[in-house]
Amino acid sequence: MTYEHILLDRQDGVGIVTLNRPDVLNAMNRKLSNELADAVKALDADDAIGCIVITGAGDRAFSAGGDIHEQREDDRRHSPEQLDAMTDPRRGYEISASRKPTIGMMNGLAYGGAAVLSSSLDMRVGCENTKFRFLAAAYGRINSTWTLPNQVGWPIAKELLFSARVVEAEEAYRIGLLNHLVPRAQLREKTMWLANMIAKNHTGAVTGIKSLLLQQLGEDLEAQWAAEKAYTTHVMRGARAEDAFPDFIARKGRG
Repeated sequence: MTYEHILLDRQDGVGIVTLNRPDVLNAMNRKLSNELADAVKALDADDAIGCIVITGAGDRAFSAGGDIHEQREDDRRHSPEQLDAMTDPRRGYEISASRKPTIGMMNGLAYGGAAVLSSSLDMRVGCENTKFRFLAAAYGRINSTWTLPNQVGWPIAKELLFSARVVEAEEAYRIGLLNHLVPRAQLREKTMWLANMIAKNHTGAVTGIKSLLLQQLGEDLEAQWAAEKAYTTHVMRGARAEDAFPDFIARKGRG
């Protein structure tokens, strides 16, 4: 696949995927999401790669989340059933379930879908610009129930998902949403230090550890993901973009 909205690099056994739409804070439209999933799949299959790093272009955002303008246009043109058919529902799960360890290099804010993505990764390294917001409950959607509790525990996950509040860098580090918190100038160095250390270890041992950790969850990861997908498909559909993001539309217009 030729990539338009991501950059893909390989360095010393580490695959680096950069979300590359800095003019819109790396908002994740359908094309970017498909490219990201394809790149992770390719790196997962590459025997020379021992660890995968995902980050965002620029110094403001890992990603602002889903592309609201695209979502509004999708809501206008397509039924929920048509949207289901247009989108591979397993993309997020397959990134989380990659055999290779995944690290988020959190160079800025990660809101909405980007918070979901980051919580599905194995580890995260952040800086003073890092902040998270699990927004779904604020606009009538549900996500992250199968990822966030495995990262920060149930009580904290419930608070963040119920409240949809912003989590600043210091708190994110304290609750375990960040493995490491370093000054912005040291972010790449610290992330690559960790990624290179992992990549130099025995690949079979590292992938085996990850597989066993996932199997040993109270319920396996795919079952947790599938339960959320079934609920949001058959019980409670998410709000349409026009209704979900009135503040954004008021600030940015209808595009």
